[in-house]
Amino acid sequence: MLSDLLPTITAIEQSALGAAARNATWIYPLANLGHVLGAALLVGAIVALDVKLLRGTALAGAVARAAIPVAAVGLVLQFVTGVVLFSAEAVALSRNPAFLLKMVVLVLGLANIAFFHWRFGAALRQEKPLAGARPLAALSLGSWVTVLLAGRAIAYL
Repeated sequence: MLSDLLPTITAIEQSALGAAARNATWIYPLANLGHVLGAALLVGAIVALDVKLLRGTALAGAVARAAIPVAAVGLVLQFVTGVVLFSAEAVALSRNPAFLLKMVVLVLGLANIAFFHWRFGAALRQEKPLAGARPLAALSLGSWVTVLLAGRAIAYL
């Protein structure tokens, strides 16, 4: 399957964005800095909500109202900067097991978010109890920590 995507991945790496990310002095370092900031916003906000849900304490709705917009900003920042970072070395990254793990778990984390909001969004907004939310919070916490760890491991594999 990956071999079917290789021409597209190579084109991404050979694009103007890829060349700029590799050759311009500040593009890659600024994208890397933005990616770290995005991770802090995204995962920090998600962890705050997940821990609240796992503890089963009240005010999860209040935490969600504060955390979800922060997480959304972090996710957008992660996506934009991730595209820049990926374009700089797309072929090598597409073969890196840590990067591949990161992408798989990222999709799992995003699917978990979508399912959580589908299942509990209205109850969260109405400050109702979220019976059954703990397993999703645990999955979320595990997913996003794994995404961070896999992202850090990319440089070592």
